[in-house]
Amino acid sequence: MVTEDDVRRIALALPETGEKTMYGTPAFYVRGKWFARMGEDGDLLVLPVASEEEKAELLAADPATFRTTPHYDGYAVVLVRLGAVDAEELGELLADAWRLRAPKRLAAEYDG
Repeated sequence: MVTEDDVRRIALALPETGEKTMYGTPAFYVRGKWFARMGEDGDLLVLPVASEEEKAELLAADPATFRTTPHYDGYAVVLVRLGAVDAEELGELLADAWRLRAPKRLAAEYDG
């Protein structure tokens, strides 16, 4: 099981990432755009995904890991259960969310 400290360590290792509070919980930003936020209960991570279709695919493929709430209906955002992912998968999820929000040039440099 990964923890909030793991989320912080992995997120802040991504280029030009910073942390500040969003809705009273830790959130991670790349050049002013959020790409991850801890849920209020500390057991969930809020992440943007590329589309609502991708969201639906994640929810259907792995409901033990991914969930949503009515609050996020209509948004390309998923909730990730920290107890259901390991550090490697968390790193991939955070990097994907970071790429969605990072400027294209910065993402290209990171992937380069």
